[in-house]
Amino acid sequence: MNVKDFRWTQGMTVQDLVRKYQQVGYQSTELARAAETIVRMKRANAKIFLTFTSNMVTSGLRGFFAQVIQLEIPQAIVTTVGGIEEDIMKATGESFEIGRFDADDVELHEQGKNRVGNLFIQNESYMNFEDQVLPLLEMLYAKKKRWTVSEMLREIGLTLNDEQSILYQAAKKNVPIFCPAITDGAFGFHLYLFQDKHPDFIIDVIKDFGTILHTSSHDDKKAVICLGGSISKHHAILATLLNGGAEFAVYMTTARRSSGSMSGAGTEEAKSWGKVKDDSDIATVHGDVTIMFPLAMISALETMVDEGLL
Repeated sequence: MNVKDFRWTQGMTVQDLVRKYQQVGYQSTELARAAETIVRMKRANAKIFLTFTSNMVTSGLRGFFAQVIQLEIPQAIVTTVGGIEEDIMKATGESFEIGRFDADDVELHEQGKNRVGNLFIQNESYMNFEDQVLPLLEMLYAKKKRWTVSEMLREIGLTLNDEQSILYQAAKKNVPIFCPAITDGAFGFHLYLFQDKHPDFIIDVIKDFGTILHTSSHDDKKAVICLGGSISKHHAILATLLNGGAEFAVYMTTARRSSGSMSGAGTEEAKSWGKVKDDSDIATVHGDVTIMFPLAMISALETMVDEGLL
């Protein structure tokens, strides 16, 4: 395949755009490969693990993740606790402000605003979240004293009434949400305070690791779509490693492999660990997930519709 000059045509679909990317080069080519790989995951009826970090839920991608769950693309979700908190916040009426990357952070602190890139979250939103959490924990405690994280998040999702909510859609579709670092945020702090008053209230993270392992088996075809890095990415690919490795893998990240980090590790490096199989169908896209993922996923969805896969 040779490089071909890109040209716009009126009425071009996302699918058309991404297919043209195949012959543009650089990350455009990788993005097109990612879209194709996602389609092949679905064709193979693979068990798909979708992972993302909390900053993506801070952004407007939250509703797209919920839609992708509603369309039954992933069979398991792995995320970080900030994404859980902010999904609940938005489901209960909180909104986040678009600001600037170069805002005066001292001034923002004085205004009670917390900056995530160019997005601002009011301190008041966290105060309102605290008001939401305690009744939820009381409800959980009244039902039973011991929960895995995924069980707890499903139960919380069932209480929400927001079609744009990740927790809500996952609960409706019976897609487990795993959050191995559940204590790493405001929600974890409230879990600690609640358990301090109710010592018999247990959130069992270890048992949940068994749950994610049983989401797939050695006999299943397995796939991962890892957006960003962190513990959410590693938790999913470790689960596939222990079940023989993934046949399909798409990574999207702004991190680079030169750091030796999990976030920067590409799909090729995963082969050395057996996290993806030697002959796996893989793509690694370097770029902002808020741009890259909607393009690749929408292109894949349009192809799935054409092929009757949705």
